[in-house]
Amino acid sequence: MTITSLKSSQKATATSEVLAFLDVRTLIANQLGVDVKRVTDEAHFIDDLGADWLDRLELMIVIEDRFADVVITDEEVDQLEVVGDLIRHIENADHERRRRSNVEATTMRNNTNRPRTWPQSCHWK
Repeated sequence: MTITSLKSSQKATATSEVLAFLDVRTLIANQLGVDVKRVTDEAHFIDDLGADWLDRLELMIVIEDRFADVVITDEEVDQLEVVGDLIRHIENADHERRRRSNVEATTMRNNTNRPRTWPQSCHWK
């Protein structure tokens, strides 16, 4: 499947996701001082990109600043060993944000379509 084979709304989403993850790779490269070509899904932060624990921690803080819905705990810093792990973590946060957004929109729609009822105490006698 290619981006051109998608519907227009799907194209916009797919294109923005591609750009976001290119941005993540660029951000990682800039933060760690490496060539962006080295920042592949399989690239290991320590072995391939030369990041120590503090470099990784600082990178995660930058990621949290750049992507508002992403939260990375100290334990997760240790678990995110390769670039692909970090990208999946960001994707999961984005999917969760979209899910919450859809639930909230549905709830609001349902609440605005309901007839207004007034408490008994508000009725004129």
